[in-house]
Amino acid sequence: MRKFLLVMLLLLGSLSGCTATPEGVEPVSNFEVDRYLGRWYEIARLDHSFEDGLSQVTATYSPRKDGGITVLNRGYSQEEGEWQSAEGKAYFVEDESTGHLKVSFFGPFYSSYIVFELDQQGYEYAFVSGYNTSYLWLLSRTPTVDDALMDQFIEKARSLGFATEELIFVSHPE
Repeated sequence: MRKFLLVMLLLLGSLSGCTATPEGVEPVSNFEVDRYLGRWYEIARLDHSFEDGLSQVTATYSPRKDGGITVLNRGYSQEEGEWQSAEGKAYFVEDESTGHLKVSFFGPFYSSYIVFELDQQGYEYAFVSGYNTSYLWLLSRTPTVDDALMDQFIEKARSLGFATEELIFVSHPE
């Protein structure tokens, strides 16, 4: 019984760590979920198996009846010659005015989705992190961004300890 409790405590501790924030990464305040909803283009990312080889990646956010957010990620696999998609759900970790959510694509397992920089005037771009510095995205309402924004993203991410030399720049052919 003692061994079981120890395993359960370790498991719960590891799961809660997945909604943590990386050191130095602070979620934005004054977040307005209604303005964040809709389609975003993935401009740059650190690579992961769940996005391996995908181009033209978008994320579309829509409200759920239970107060959460539906997340629909979609990308094109050149290797397989077809579109792939994954649907998940997200909920705020703190309050709705803080850009820190937990997102799940796999049952009861959640991970952090931290908006740590946002164009709060027009909601045209967002810098997003996961629970550690292995997860990083630049999202935009348009399929391309200007060099100044890309430089700002890379500099900010580098200063927070992200491996910006490993960024993948996502193509969105017209």
